[in-house]
Amino acid sequence: MTATILLVVMVVAAGLYVLRRRHVRTLTALAASRGPLSAYGVIIGAEGFELSRRNAPAVLLLHGGGDTPQTLRYLASALHARGYHVRAPLLPGHGRTIREFTTLRADDLIRCATSEYEALERDHAWAAVIGLSMGGALAVQLAAESPGLPALGLVAPYLAMPKKIERAARLSWLWGPVVPLVRSGDGLSILDPDERARSLAYGVFTPAALRALRETVRRGAAALPRVTAPTLVIHSRGDNRISVADAEAAFARLGAKEKRLQWITGAAHIITVDYGRERVFDSLADWLDSHR
Repeated sequence: MTATILLVVMVVAAGLYVLRRRHVRTLTALAASRGPLSAYGVIIGAEGFELSRRNAPAVLLLHGGGDTPQTLRYLASALHARGYHVRAPLLPGHGRTIREFTTLRADDLIRCATSEYEALERDHAWAAVIGLSMGGALAVQLAAESPGLPALGLVAPYLAMPKKIERAARLSWLWGPVVPLVRSGDGLSILDPDERARSLAYGVFTPAALRALRETVRRGAAALPRVTAPTLVIHSRGDNRISVADAEAAFARLGAKEKRLQWITGAAHIITVDYGRERVFDSLADWLDSHR
């Protein structure tokens, strides 16, 4: 009987090992399909970028979790056309390979964002911040520590995780060794099929990256009452990741005396590349213009 049980356990373990390898191979291939790597180990098109204007007001753009500055190209061009110097860095662990995504920490993300903003401040007399999704949670942390920030833009800021995702992140130490990669789910984040096809996002999360996202969201939410910069928040009512209730609750906790919550329709979560994006760009540019 003991030998039979041992044989069954070995067969089951072997089967799980094969399934795990197949699962990892499939999702790794999905992430790699986003495009070839440059000589610097970054997915071509996912690089950080800068649109320069000497002696001009500047804006730091921060992208979302698992994504790249590619989602901010249109916004950057619109702001540059309105007279702004624009910088959009590639955050640590992103836009490279899954290997870099397996060691990501929340500290890495805020350290990079802070360094980029400080560099922008040194070169420009006026420097604002706009954050998209997870970048919005980073932008809130920056704003809370920068009382002189002249203006803040939060685009679909990710400041509350759905309970099932939060629970998965919290327990990732338990399931992570068995399932080292998971798909980014919860429906379509971009409704426009052409823009969805252009996406350079990994399409998957590692346990470490999920924990980093959870901690970044937690820190961003905790920092909301300490934000004093004039803040424009833009959400889509069709957002597949952030509920209307969570968006309104985060806005209510925002400490800025001057703040505005603007809703759009016809788009999902990544509203900087989705339908109606021009309205988002105009609103952000007008907000920055009014606080120069």
